[in-house]
Amino acid sequence: METKLFSPIQFDDVELKNRIVMSPMCMYSCDNQDGRVTPFHITHYESRAVGQVGLVMLEASAVQPNGRISYEDLGIWSDEHIDGLKHVTNRIHAHDAKAAIQLAHAGRKANLSDDTYAPSPIRFNDKLPMPKEMTLDDIQDTIQAFREAARRAKEANFDIIEIHGAHGYLINQFLSPLTNQRDDDYGGSLPNRMRFLNEILEAIQTTWNGPIFVRLSTAEYDENGNQLDDIVSIAETLKTQGVSLIDCSSGGVIPTKVPTYPGYQLPMAETIKHDATIATGAVGLITSGIQAEEILQNHRADLVFIGRQLLTNPYWPKQAADQLNTTITSPVQYERGWR
Repeated sequence: METKLFSPIQFDDVELKNRIVMSPMCMYSCDNQDGRVTPFHITHYESRAVGQVGLVMLEASAVQPNGRISYEDLGIWSDEHIDGLKHVTNRIHAHDAKAAIQLAHAGRKANLSDDTYAPSPIRFNDKLPMPKEMTLDDIQDTIQAFREAARRAKEANFDIIEIHGAHGYLINQFLSPLTNQRDDDYGGSLPNRMRFLNEILEAIQTTWNGPIFVRLSTAEYDENGNQLDDIVSIAETLKTQGVSLIDCSSGGVIPTKVPTYPGYQLPMAETIKHDATIATGAVGLITSGIQAEEILQNHRADLVFIGRQLLTNPYWPKQAADQLNTTITSPVQYERGWR
């Protein structure tokens, strides 16, 4: 049976063999607080490529040391990180999968003993420190850190970059009126709150010519925060800047309980896809091949990002294919078990 889930899709010059993406998930597995790839990372990401995931996306990788969520996060703030990351991409590519990396800065949600930074000096909760308000020099330094991170991603042979603009991390803090109370060119109106992300994109595009995805929190679960119409407007602007896809997540901007259920973020992905006429990725409690196929066949999104299910089962694509009564090419070594 022909399926949409296992059909290829093109983003610029990069073709994915199927629509399954390994969602970026922090592994908190770096040794010595140095942000370097470890043997665990190589095994972890290669095994999902062996399992026939079309796009394997590495976890949030910090563009500056003070932008880590924790000291155990992967880093891409130094040229010393390139060789380890290149080892990971080489192993992913060996199995006919593509490799992506999520470039990130935690902002006020960095759980570090170092100084933390944010657009405005507003604490996330009483467990995390009060952040320092970023100066214009701080903003420009961070923009250039994203540019240099993109250069390193290119040197490490990644196929796609995703910019992390969700979950209450630094870019999201600039985008949201809940966390951005600046009165300069980086605060106030939505275009001003977008300026930081816009300038990061422009800087990245001076050194990176591949597809760029952006992950957004498409719901902030607060009446005073960005609403879906605002997110559509953001997506429309990002499309004009050459962004290929919006990865549609939600929440994390402020401490609040998010009501979760299968497909709870799908309406946002569907609305953004059609209203902003940009490709979207669906993420959040997508657990079966049948569910993923329905999303794609009904044009609700263009890719499905699978998180916890791939932590449970690196061979989730095979499970999904079985559920859809179709066959996929197995690794040669596993043919006896995949017939």
